[in-house]
Amino acid sequence: MDDLELLREMRSDVGSAPAAALARGREKVMAKVQASVASAPQRKATVSPIRFRRRALFASAAAALLVGGIVLVDVIRPGGPGATAEAAEVLNNAAAATIQTSDPVVGPGQYLKIATKTVSGTGGQAADLSQVRWQETSTSQMYVPADKSDVWVWNREPGMILDSMNEEAKALPDEIVKAQGAESDGQPEFVGILRSPGGVFYGKEPTVIVGTPLKEAASLPRDPRALLDLIYERTKGTGKSPDSEAFTAIADGLQTGVVPADLRAALYKAAALIQGVTVTDRHAMIDGRTGIAIGIATSGGVTGANIVIDPASGLVIGEQTVLFKDYPGYPAGTLTTWTSLRTSVVDVAP
Repeated sequence: MDDLELLREMRSDVGSAPAAALARGREKVMAKVQASVASAPQRKATVSPIRFRRRALFASAAAALLVGGIVLVDVIRPGGPGATAEAAEVLNNAAAATIQTSDPVVGPGQYLKIATKTVSGTGGQAADLSQVRWQETSTSQMYVPADKSDVWVWNREPGMILDSMNEEAKALPDEIVKAQGAESDGQPEFVGILRSPGGVFYGKEPTVIVGTPLKEAASLPRDPRALLDLIYERTKGTGKSPDSEAFTAIADGLQTGVVPADLRAALYKAAALIQGVTVTDRHAMIDGRTGIAIGIATSGGVTGANIVIDPASGLVIGEQTVLFKDYPGYPAGTLTTWTSLRTSVVDVAP
């Protein structure tokens, strides 16, 4: 469940390893896929999927669409984006609600369980150059101990194919599953249980926002403008929109499930100061729950990154990647990926 940078990366497809990158590593993956296709001999079709795994929460759906072989989650967002003033009102209300809602109390020996579920479209190209497309779901759970320096437990479950978009995909399910376990970005896809003192998975310490470890969360400013200025400073130099990069960094922090209430409120208020942030759906449904979707256009305005907020509690209950503009064959409002986030207190971890 950038994120704790590990939780941010844990939502990579929700089952991917933190070292994987989707949004920020997509071009690298695309280049590998294209090189592999160009050199593939003509033989019996085998599937080599394009695993658009996510390091950042919000993927560049436009890039995936342009490559082809991507399946979009079959959901259309009703209506259009709201006004920035409306988004600011929702975010400020969420900040007030999150202060009034007590953070979960994790007692000695207990864990904060952060469960995520992602539904996304993916695909690949067979050796005969035909496209293979399918939808899949992946789930994982992070168990954070009361004393965050103790051992964290991370359980990632195997991905499940939900739907196939052509006959070849339906005929090759075993090979698709096998291909999904192949290496991506030089690291194998891990399924199972990992343990690490302090949550330092893959050598990366958990963070709440870029450059600030979880253990130093108290050092971050609670003044929204000062906090936003700090985020702008830390996310500059990417060549992308400063506003969308700042919103993404804030969203990553909000979705970790471990940010304390006062900092969570400050992050909401900081997001309300970002130009271009809008209400995209006041009745966004995500994994059986309804919230308000707040987002910003990315990828030249073609796609959007949304967080979905429960207005009653002020908690983030998930995220979406959505088309902000019509794309050939896909109208504006089509969801390309969604991830749900649920937190609870449990007595045991796997």
